[in-house]
Amino acid sequence: MITRGFHHISLVTSDAAHAVRFYRDVLGFDVVARTEGRPGMDAPALHFGNRNGEPGTLLTVFENAGVGHGRPGAGGIHHFALTVETPEAQLMWKRRLTDHGVPVSGPYNRGWFRSIYFTDPDGQIVEIATRGPGYTVDEAAGALGSGIMIPPGAEVRGERDEAAVRARTYAHAVPVITPDMRLDGLHHISGMTDDVERIGDFYEAALGLRRVKRSVNQDDPSMPHWFWATYDGQDLAPRSSLTMFGGWENGSARLAGRLKRAAAGAGQTHAIAFRADDEEQLLAWREHIRSLGTDTTDVIDRTWYTSIEFRAPDGLLMEISTDTPGFALEEAA
Repeated sequence: MITRGFHHISLVTSDAAHAVRFYRDVLGFDVVARTEGRPGMDAPALHFGNRNGEPGTLLTVFENAGVGHGRPGAGGIHHFALTVETPEAQLMWKRRLTDHGVPVSGPYNRGWFRSIYFTDPDGQIVEIATRGPGYTVDEAAGALGSGIMIPPGAEVRGERDEAAVRARTYAHAVPVITPDMRLDGLHHISGMTDDVERIGDFYEAALGLRRVKRSVNQDDPSMPHWFWATYDGQDLAPRSSLTMFGGWENGSARLAGRLKRAAAGAGQTHAIAFRADDEEQLLAWREHIRSLGTDTTDVIDRTWYTSIEFRAPDGLLMEISTDTPGFALEEAA
């Protein structure tokens, strides 16, 4: 069984109003639905995405007023990345965010894409990454993940010119989001784990993801950074790339002593969800996950989709959610 990619990522906010001001008014997402809560979380939720609520563009934000701030760590998500087409459009985003009072770092050359980073009002780290040049810039399409690759032109912390990076921006104010700036859903999601080999085995067995890159964290080259995606040996599915910062293979440099466990709270990811076509396929996923010795919830009705939840071996909460019936169930797109 092989997932088609991400369905959504769910976040926690202490204030739904400031989430709307940020994700809708600054980043340009549509609010496609809102709910008063869901099983297992007594909190209202906002669903952001593109106008049609397409899987892979969806951010679900749960409001938990008064909750303390969370902390990234092992078994949690460090950041998520949104896709933009070109480096020029990325610089336009840097200028727009800066003019809205949002501090931005980058752009950094990650080899396979360029990245800028900032935080939402709760402290969740968000990245905007360019679509290309892609993972085949240093490995053949049929051999992704076969070697340990240091991105060409990498800007490693301590060696890159930080002043020059800070100075790179767009020359003019960007009061309106132009069509070329459109954020095309999730580029990748990056988590933290104490053993990348163990967690990679799980993602491959449970979700059908395949390893497509082995590298290191450019901001801490002692830490490995591995990538998985829906990959058939030639092509990668869009909106499917899951990356992990973690321990070296065979546990030779495990990070259990270096990484604190992730702590839930505002500014942290609640769960990440992958796609199933429909409820019939979701039931097959449930049996598949359980056959691996991993417990799952029963099927949960979320109105616009149904889902199951389970935890990866490092504790990360995961979902598989259906594409159907979709957000146009009760309202026109």
